[in-house]
Amino acid sequence: MNQLAEKYQKVLRPQLQKDLSLKNIMSVPKVQKVVINVGLGRSLSNKQWVEIVQSILERISGQKPVLTKAKKSISNFKIRQGMVVGAKVTLRGEKMYDFLEKLINVTFPRLRDFHGLENHKGFDENGNFTIGFKEHIVFPEIGMEDLDKIHPLELTVATSAHDEKQAFALLSSLGFPFKKNKK
Repeated sequence: MNQLAEKYQKVLRPQLQKDLSLKNIMSVPKVQKVVINVGLGRSLSNKQWVEIVQSILERISGQKPVLTKAKKSISNFKIRQGMVVGAKVTLRGEKMYDFLEKLINVTFPRLRDFHGLENHKGFDENGNFTIGFKEHIVFPEIGMEDLDKIHPLELTVATSAHDEKQAFALLSSLGFPFKKNKK
């Protein structure tokens, strides 16, 4: 079992139950999945770019990405129904915890001018947290050969939390580096 998953089960879960004043241990929020998403943007017609993005996502996540296709045509953006417009990877279980541990301990410290995550930004009303990365090169699996086409990517951590407060408590206890509030 992963160290982060083990820490959550043995230490963080009972502590969160006490902090959130929940009666049942099963009602304590947990991370359900992590979704990594890349939009192709201007490079929609370039097949080689699609393969590059797929290989980068595969190295970052350790799992083969799924290509996302346009659901309907949009003439202003020159998109036709069925065109490949992005790629995504959904991580669950042990791979998810491995990725989260790598994200917290390796990727966040590699970000340029990083002083912590904004704790009021990124949360939705369902308790999910989304982070946008301007460059994919912050991940340790990316080598110097991938610097020719730098692209952004988006990471969503889906939790079973019912609101932003529970999700913030869960993610900060897991080790997400949120900024401290200044009063």
